[in-house]
Amino acid sequence: MTFFHFGNCIALAYGPYVLTYKYSGMPEYGAFWKCAQVAGMYILTQLCKMLLLATFFPTTDGPPENASFILELVKTTVDFGDVMGMSVVMSRVSGSGHIKVLITGLGWAAADLLLTRTLPLWVGARGLEFDWKYIQISLDANISLVHHLNLALLVWLWWRTDLASTVRPIVAVLISGCVYRPLLPQLLSLLLGSRPLGFTLLAACATPTICTALIANNIFMTHNSNLRS
Repeated sequence: MTFFHFGNCIALAYGPYVLTYKYSGMPEYGAFWKCAQVAGMYILTQLCKMLLLATFFPTTDGPPENASFILELVKTTVDFGDVMGMSVVMSRVSGSGHIKVLITGLGWAAADLLLTRTLPLWVGARGLEFDWKYIQISLDANISLVHHLNLALLVWLWWRTDLASTVRPIVAVLISGCVYRPLLPQLLSLLLGSRPLGFTLLAACATPTICTALIANNIFMTHNSNLRS
């Protein structure tokens, strides 16, 4: 029973990644090794971010609830390193625009899944008692996949010199929203007076992610149609 639950969690977490790679046309470009290189860049970027946080924002004693929202906002700004890392990756990946976006977004998301969620699933989902927490971790991995693909698309749009000047501020706002996305639970706790938990938190994270992805996809399709006309 415990192994069955673990298998379900792994399938739910990793399944969308495998399907995205298989049915997006990436195998035709031999993109597996390129995704692995993107994953290596992800690891290097996270190490640089950890070094910056440890240097300028050392941890303090006390519960996380006492942390200042402004301080967390400043610390989250370090996540713009992901934008820089994706920009470097895209400048080195050959191919059309949508292939660059898919390779960068999928490689980044897969590395994030492997390093941040695999161990909790391996240790916790194989426990004797069933816990919805691990189903939620798997569902959060799917939201993370959409988030990273969306961020990769926005980064690609930002560096396009032929992007309309009226659209560029919208892309900048969307990128900033993706970067500060980890602050959403703390912001909701300030507004609601209590921290959202479980599926409520998942829904709160999924809603802006999907909305941002729809807007970015619309900009991408409009941009491509303008180039053809």
